[in-house]
Amino acid sequence: MLNKFIKRRQRKPFKSDGGNDLGFIPPGNRNSSAVSTSNHTSRTTPLSVANYGVPPPSATVETLPMFRDVPASERQTLFLRKVQVSCFQFDMSDALKMMREKEIKRQSLVELVDFVQSGSGKITETNQEGIIKMISINIFRCLAPASHENTGSQNMDLEEEEPYMDLAWPHLQLVYELLLRYVVSSDTDTKVAKRCIDHLFVLQLLDLFDSEDPREREYLKTILHRIYGKFMVHRPCIRKAINNIFYRFIYETERHSGIGELLEILGSIINGFALPMKEEHKLFLVRALIPMHKPKSISLYHQQLSYCTIQFVEKDYKLADTVIRGLLKFWPVTNCQKEVLFLGELEEVLEATQAAEFQRCMVPLFRQIARCLNSSHFQVAERALFLWNNDHIVGLIAQNRSIILPIIFDALEKNIQSHWNQAVHRLTVNVRKMLSAMDTELFEECRRQYTEKEVRAKEKEERRELKWHRLAAAAAQGG
Repeated sequence: MLNKFIKRRQRKPFKSDGGNDLGFIPPGNRNSSAVSTSNHTSRTTPLSVANYGVPPPSATVETLPMFRDVPASERQTLFLRKVQVSCFQFDMSDALKMMREKEIKRQSLVELVDFVQSGSGKITETNQEGIIKMISINIFRCLAPASHENTGSQNMDLEEEEPYMDLAWPHLQLVYELLLRYVVSSDTDTKVAKRCIDHLFVLQLLDLFDSEDPREREYLKTILHRIYGKFMVHRPCIRKAINNIFYRFIYETERHSGIGELLEILGSIINGFALPMKEEHKLFLVRALIPMHKPKSISLYHQQLSYCTIQFVEKDYKLADTVIRGLLKFWPVTNCQKEVLFLGELEEVLEATQAAEFQRCMVPLFRQIARCLNSSHFQVAERALFLWNNDHIVGLIAQNRSIILPIIFDALEKNIQSHWNQAVHRLTVNVRKMLSAMDTELFEECRRQYTEKEVRAKEKEERRELKWHRLAAAAAQGG
């Protein structure tokens, strides 16, 4: 008899698949079997929820009154009912299907956003838990496959891809707006919110940055930034998770839709770093930010990346040498557009560089600049010559002219003699005049050494040609 009773009790939880009749997960069950932990090594974020993705029967969704139409004492109950209705999922690919139910959900979300934003009343702990669970059901989902995954092509130009627009956005936007208003609201109980918005929630939120819908990424960026500012307990977790996203992007996939948005958040975070800077933050610069210059798709996020690296140098001038050597390590060899981006970033870093750090890296730096000056791609050569328009950089060069001028003199002379582009030729002449005015004696010495070098090279070429003629003549006689 006892065994039968135990078996009957064990079968009961499976009756409704873990949810109630409204498809709403009761408070306290978000980390149970109703919700699976997201896989952070995957593009998608699978989330198993009771009846997830299955629209409710029409009779189940009732039209709810507006908050202003009920007494203040009943608003918290009505709030929970609206949250429950908002848990339903609909097929948004068919605009004519279940139109009434979709509109009821939309109206419920609009009302919830207005209620939280207006501060009409303090939300109870149960309702706060309900909001976060409803938000989790709506936003934590499998993302649509990326366009290159659909076509099977790995060589698509990401800049030319059409942005993907999620069909569920009319509901998703309101859900994100509700989450944002909840996080920023002064009426939100921080202790309860900290318990509801836990590490798992934050990690799943970060997974969604791979969404191809730019509207969703923009909301995510704003929300995550607010969470980082409001909940100090999540800060190390957020930084570590972003680190891991960057590592996977750099060394495995080189594809992620939200790198630019994540870097924007980091730019603001770096700006708030206290001095002296922690070793953890310096390691992040060396291991994650600088290697972010490696992927081919850097043009999509270079502006945000450049801002982050320059923030580090402005915070701690001693990091200038580290950043410049990092740029030289990942300097592109065959990608001219990428070289132009690197030169632009290099100029901004040099503007924040002091003399002592400049001297540590100036020899390898100006060897690379000399190669850029002789580039057959006119934009690369032109951008390198534009460095001499910056007064701070010219000042650093003037202080160390005895080392720098011999390194770049040959490149300048070759440009004047043989570069095909007139604009590059004209800029080279101007730079040459500037260097000559800095130190005439040094300039003349460099020119003398260059002339001697050219004479020796010509003599060597003549000897080589003569040797080949002798070999050809000997071969002809032997034949």
